[in-house]
Amino acid sequence: MRFLAVCALASLSQAAVAHDLITAESAQAYLAAVAESQKTIASKAPAAGRAQAHLDLGKTLDEIRELLNLDLAAHGRVQGLPSSFLMSELTASGAELAFDPETNRFLANLRYYRAALKLEPSGPFAAEAGFRLLQGYFYDSFVSDPLQPGAQTRAQLAEQIRLGEGLLQVQSQPGEREETSFILAIHYMQAAHSGRDAQERAAFANKARALAGEFLGSYPESMRAATLAHLLDSLPAGR
Repeated sequence: MRFLAVCALASLSQAAVAHDLITAESAQAYLAAVAESQKTIASKAPAAGRAQAHLDLGKTLDEIRELLNLDLAAHGRVQGLPSSFLMSELTASGAELAFDPETNRFLANLRYYRAALKLEPSGPFAAEAGFRLLQGYFYDSFVSDPLQPGAQTRAQLAEQIRLGEGLLQVQSQPGEREETSFILAIHYMQAAHSGRDAQERAAFANKARALAGEFLGSYPESMRAATLAHLLDSLPAGR
């Protein structure tokens, strides 16, 4: 049955609709990349090699989910046989994409970045894995208001804050530092609203104001600057 499905997919390669975001060729390339990463992960390769494979697998699945989410945004459902075939094969291989039926969106598969960090917490891949973990969790944690992060627990928020603070100590690429600062400032704001007591809430409010101030000074032309300036108005009084 799978052989027949592969043959059917291949027969579409010349007749693929021009606006299809995933073609027969790209579906096969994605599946080959996933299989290669899974092979390394399951091997006895050194920890660094397996960490790289986890990171690569997470990046591949992120690229796929971004394309599928574009499809969902445009059509309300996934379009085309190549996309359907790809999702089916990912599920069969144990690399199923996470999906949120409430938002009708595919989510970041964060477990691969966590696995990379567990294998190499300070290795050459740690910064990229940590950045993708920070991004993926943050943007999937809310629908429209970042100060209303759904079912976020205190432990999850604390993990994100530790991750963001650590990344700012090692990141040198300006774009990554900008986004990390933006996300961390909002996490500080979340903590300022949800802290256990007035003292903790005030402490995080002060951290949020300080980091947001640095952001506005460093990236005044950023589209994120207006968002931070608006969110600052919601903070409780600091001390």
